Amino acid sequence: MTARREASAPPALPGYEHVRTLGLGGFADVFLYRQDLPRREVAVKVLLAGSLDDEVRQRFQTEANLMAQLSHHPSIVTVYQASIAADGRPYLVMEYCSRPGLAERYRVERIAVAEVLRIGVRLASAVETAHRAGILHRDIKPANVLTTDFGWPALADFGIAATTGHGAGVAVGMSIPWSPPELLAEHPRGDERSDVYSLGATLYSLLAGRTPFEIPGGQNGAQQLVARIERQPLPSTGRDDVPPQLQAVLERSMAKVPALRFGSAAELGRALQQVEAELRLPVTPLDLLDEGVPGPDAGGPVIDVADATRLRSIVAIPDAQPAPAGEQEPTRVRGPVTVDAQRARPGFVAPPEQAPELPSLGEPEPVEDSSARRGRTVAAVASAAVVLAAIVAIATAATSGRDEPRPGDTDFAQEPVTHQAVVPAPHTLKGERAQDGSVRFTWVNPDPQPDDAYLWSVLQVTGEPEIERIEEPAVTIPAARAGDEVCIEVSIVRSDGRATAQPAEACA
Repeated sequence: MTARREASAPPALPGYEHVRTLGLGGFADVFLYRQDLPRREVAVKVLLAGSLDDEVRQRFQTEANLMAQLSHHPSIVTVYQASIAADGRPYLVMEYCSRPGLAERYRVERIAVAEVLRIGVRLASAVETAHRAGILHRDIKPANVLTTDFGWPALADFGIAATTGHGAGVAVGMSIPWSPPELLAEHPRGDERSDVYSLGATLYSLLAGRTPFEIPGGQNGAQQLVARIERQPLPSTGRDDVPPQLQAVLERSMAKVPALRFGSAAELGRALQQVEAELRLPVTPLDLLDEGVPGPDAGGPVIDVADATRLRSIVAIPDAQPAPAGEQEPTRVRGPVTVDAQRARPGFVAPPEQAPELPSLGEPEPVEDSSARRGRTVAAVASAAVVLAAIVAIATAATSGRDEPRPGDTDFAQEPVTHQAVVPAPHTLKGERAQDGSVRFTWVNPDPQPDDAYLWSVLQVTGEPEIERIEEPAVTIPAARAGDEVCIEVSIVRSDGRATAQPAEACA
């Protein structure tokens, strides 16, 4: 066993006081500092003195720039400052996440399914935000997900990230247990779907308490893991409380062939939202920037009507007692005003004789110098009541036919969550070799639907296979392609584009 190295000496940073060491890494150490102004605790990542070659410096600078671009996202660690210490070591000043990270939890704690779903949706929105900015993370794993003081997951360590442009995706220093097959090939190539795989593998680890292809008590070296990642189907998490639809989402996100995975992190997030809805859990919102359309009268963006249907649970506040003399009167909350759904349509204006009568908010008390100000306050409250009533009515019309929010619900999805059946895998897949050396594979569709088709490909040890679409449940592979042994995988694809999460595999 290699001896644990000592932490490097924390640098003296003007305006910061060193507190303690937080973690040790291959290229950098992380320390807890107390910042003088503004007063707060921060995490400072400092490059090791022996790692100051040009390549490492460039990676460190890239990490600082990329994280700064994404720091506005609530599930990405915020970077406050980047600079060079007096001893020449570059450092990053970052948000200090005080709670245990996912790496500290997943092997020692049985994390609830509901929490894993919440973490998954929030991380999916963080990864999607990075992708929309043209950035691949390339090293998503439990150790790179911290936990904020408020319990939110925070994606960190963009040290080996790359842009999504031409030439991107070459693997550098990735972590094998959470890496997709295409990044383990002789000539690794990856794209957004590679991050989707790693995110799915991370969620699997949270549920299973181990890495996806790890065999407890077995041989789990790099060579064994790579072989399983490339060839073996994803095993079950081993938990009875993990529903089949969640297992199917994990299997699709970690499909061997990138084309069979979710096409984006946002799609994975929506699939996790659907599982939440089917389990009757509060649906976690995807935190993505909306692209608003400027309105005709104002220069700012207009909120989409669909986004206006997002509701938060109403907190009931009891009627306040009159405030003692000399103290400010507390705000009083009245019940919502019911508005007919017909009136909730965008652009509807009620005739004067049909306009709803608002409940009286009381007459303003005549006070010497503050009467005008109090009158303006009452008018503002009345206007707010009208806006609140309209929003509630829009939400009621838009969500008719859906379950009512339950106590404790916090957010509903920004986009409709549809309930779709899981597409099954073909069964009885088998191959028979003919005398000419060709192999004919046949299979059975357990749930045939109109316009079903099939996606199939020859499994390869490295590289990305060529996927072909056929209409019949059979395919013949010529002798020139069959060789001594040939293995294929087959998925069912519906007319709406949904496909089997875990393809069937067979060899002949």
